[in-house]
Amino acid sequence: MCGIVGIFLKDPDRQPALGRLLAGMLAQMTERGPDSAGFAVYGSAAPTGACKVTLFHPDADFDWAALDAALDREFGLADKSTRRGSHRVVTVMTAGEILRGWFLRNRPDLRAMGFGERIEIFKERGRPDEVIASFDLAAMRGSHALGHTRMATESAVTTEHSHPFSTGIDLCLVHNGSLSNHNRMRQFLCRRGIHFTTDNDSEVAAGYLSWRMSEGASLKEALEAGLKDLDGFYTFAVGTRDGFAILRDQIACKPAVMGETEDWVAMATEYRAIATLPGADRATVWEPRAGTVYSWGHA
Repeated sequence: MCGIVGIFLKDPDRQPALGRLLAGMLAQMTERGPDSAGFAVYGSAAPTGACKVTLFHPDADFDWAALDAALDREFGLADKSTRRGSHRVVTVMTAGEILRGWFLRNRPDLRAMGFGERIEIFKERGRPDEVIASFDLAAMRGSHALGHTRMATESAVTTEHSHPFSTGIDLCLVHNGSLSNHNRMRQFLCRRGIHFTTDNDSEVAAGYLSWRMSEGASLKEALEAGLKDLDGFYTFAVGTRDGFAILRDQIACKPAVMGETEDWVAMATEYRAIATLPGADRATVWEPRAGTVYSWGHA
């Protein structure tokens, strides 16, 4: 049942409104996923040589200042951590893969939602409108974003099991559907160095794309390979540093609709989410074809 939304702004002048536009779309998916919600926003870039990481800890009294100090000693901080709801965003002066390795070795108690130059990921249990308000999504700005509302069917209702899932630098995935071979694929990917933090099948799909791209595939090539390797029924929306891509499986029983104007491209599980956008009445609207990759990006 889960709901997916995504928006890519062609017009840079609209970037201050990205969060407000996504919030309006995501709220329309409440009935499809009342258990939890989350979103990935691609906003301003970190300084050259730095990486952002979005962090979550279940203890409301967690000592974030001590973590800042430890990261500053190890790598140097570009800025102090920024609080958004139950999450923190820290910008660290090192490469994303190095930072990810440090957290895996030294702070397994912290849940790193995503690493990258531009990506920030926020997700939490609760109704989508409550999650949207808790992170002040409407105030966020950026060039593109993805969102997801979840009706838990195959794993627990927790912050960690919510979407989006990120298994690569500036890469995230949201998913409506179910994979039937995710346990075998998880074992296959673990042997190839992909790290997982949940038993959610959507995280396996994200890990698969990360592995394929680490082997030299483009995002389009990785998604096309997934049509053969990932069994199940699904709609994927994938975010990258510069854009996003949409793919439905070859049967395409999971709903999806897209719309495009001269200012934006949007995707949603239901049209009513796209209808909230300015100029939606003039948009070109279509249903994405089965087994076909659609993508948009900045040059």
